[in-house]
Amino acid sequence: MIRVASIGECMIELKPAGGGRYSRGFGGDTLNTAVYLARLGVAVDYITALGDDPLSDEMIAGWAAEGIGVGKVARLKGRLPGLYLIETDGKGERRFFHWRESAAARSLLDLPETASLLQSLSDYSLVYFSAITLSIFAGPARARLVEALGRARRQGARIVFDTNFRARGWPDLDIARRVFEEAFQAADIVLASADDLAALYPAESADALLARIGAGEAVLRLAEPASLLRFEGASRRIAAEPVTAPVVDTTAAGDSFAAAYLAARLAGESPVEAARAGHRLAGVVVCHPGAIIPRSAMPATPVPRREVSS
Repeated sequence: MIRVASIGECMIELKPAGGGRYSRGFGGDTLNTAVYLARLGVAVDYITALGDDPLSDEMIAGWAAEGIGVGKVARLKGRLPGLYLIETDGKGERRFFHWRESAAARSLLDLPETASLLQSLSDYSLVYFSAITLSIFAGPARARLVEALGRARRQGARIVFDTNFRARGWPDLDIARRVFEEAFQAADIVLASADDLAALYPAESADALLARIGAGEAVLRLAEPASLLRFEGASRRIAAEPVTAPVVDTTAAGDSFAAAYLAARLAGESPVEAARAGHRLAGVVVCHPGAIIPRSAMPATPVPRREVSS
């Protein structure tokens, strides 16, 4: 059976609820992708660390209710999850404010159970991680993760890197560029955005940015509603279908794109059809506030209806 591991950090999410009030949920790039993967029928485990507090209990219960495997979640006594607040402008573009310096997830790769967690990556069909995943760890911990990803890849797992980039998560851009280059080489599939890579490589064209990605299969989401694909040595541009409802919040647009893309690829679809599925789901997600949209708002067929099997 196909099973996916998603590695990273989930935080408490505060989003505007009107009148100066905020509603509380949870979110984080790789967790958002895991939720949407589970909703699309993909078996997925989330690998992270949380505290032993009631909010962490609530998060785990919420993930389990979504169908996400929580057996690989480490619980750390006396620790808490991080927190972020979303603000959006009139066009739905968002800003994030974070409180995460002492979050439990930062210790994930320095625990007594870390070795067994990393060894277990070889048991998965696909392992998904992001630049934010890498940014929360110090250099030696990142090296342990990259080594484990290489071992899992050699044993048959497909490795997927998402370039979700937040400059404040890195001590300087030179370190970020070096880590990105290592991740590009470690991955079978890279899911990137022009906005992410332009922050690291200013003034480069979309084609030049795509050329920087060493993986054989790469997707570069563009500023306009389209993406560039590279697979089997050729490139192709895929336009997104128009979004007809008002865009209210672009949070998790890339995360949901990643989920639908990977679900389609795991179902045997081509990269072209997978990108179309990604655009379809992202086009729905941006019309709702927050990272995780209501189940009732999920589109009926974001991914072609093929059975996901090994």
